[in-house]
Amino acid sequence: MKTITKQDVQAYLDHFLNKEVYIHLETTTGSYSAHKDEKNMTVVAFIRNTKVTYHQAKITGNGPYRIGLKLEEGWIYAEGLTDWVYNDDGQLLTAGHNSEGQLAIALQISEKPFKN
Repeated sequence: MKTITKQDVQAYLDHFLNKEVYIHLETTTGSYSAHKDEKNMTVVAFIRNTKVTYHQAKITGNGPYRIGLKLEEGWIYAEGLTDWVYNDDGQLLTAGHNSEGQLAIALQISEKPFKN
């Protein structure tokens, strides 16, 4: 992965506009720190291979970044993104890593289901 460049990521977000795509959205803010301090609460959200069609997409911020995807009746929103890649499978993979390089958030978009 490489550091996010807003205009490059925006171009790939626009590539998927008005197409039925699969979304992977994952956050994990506590699983890395809970073993260091039992008082830390583990917070996790995980969605994989959910089909959506978005009609608007925007990446904002100055780093870490936010991506919002406007659906017919709502939004998908991911904040804290730092890195990205468009891979050989035609998938846009974005992620946010903490100061220790550990994954904190991932938002991925693909026209084909993600492999389990």
